[in-house]
Amino acid sequence: MIRSVPTRLAMACSLLLLPLACAHVDHARDEKDIRQLVDAQTEAWNRHDAVAWSKDFSADADFINIAGTVFEGQQQIETRHAHVFEALFKNSHSTVTVRRVSFPVADIALVDTTHEVTGHSGLPPGVQDTEPGLLRTQMRYVMKRENGGWRIVGGHNTDVKPKPPPKP
Repeated sequence: MIRSVPTRLAMACSLLLLPLACAHVDHARDEKDIRQLVDAQTEAWNRHDAVAWSKDFSADADFINIAGTVFEGQQQIETRHAHVFEALFKNSHSTVTVRRVSFPVADIALVDTTHEVTGHSGLPPGVQDTEPGLLRTQMRYVMKRENGGWRIVGGHNTDVKPKPPPKP
């Protein structure tokens, strides 16, 4: 059977695009999974468990903490959090609210969260409580779907500055 060039071209394109058309992305399920990851990480913080807190970072992740220090790789992120859980945040408690999850492409998620931390014994230089006894931060995670799950490939935590006192 002889087919015309346009017919062969259409068939070739269909075969190339078929996997894309058949791939179903369930962002509702993805968001649920991501929220569960954030909840598990929050529980790990409240247990002061650096291993569990950092387990969902990819091996080559970058994390910028509230003081602006960059940590490269899951191991460095874990080591730093083990240190803060032994010191300033030893008795801290964190409440995390997911403000937004967006998917710029199918396998990448931007996750914006608000953290409210109490019970800390001090703060890094240049960081101050947002309100007396309360450190509020805004965290942005970049997550990537890998092997059927979500991994944190980047994180940036910024402290929310206290409101200035009202002018007399």
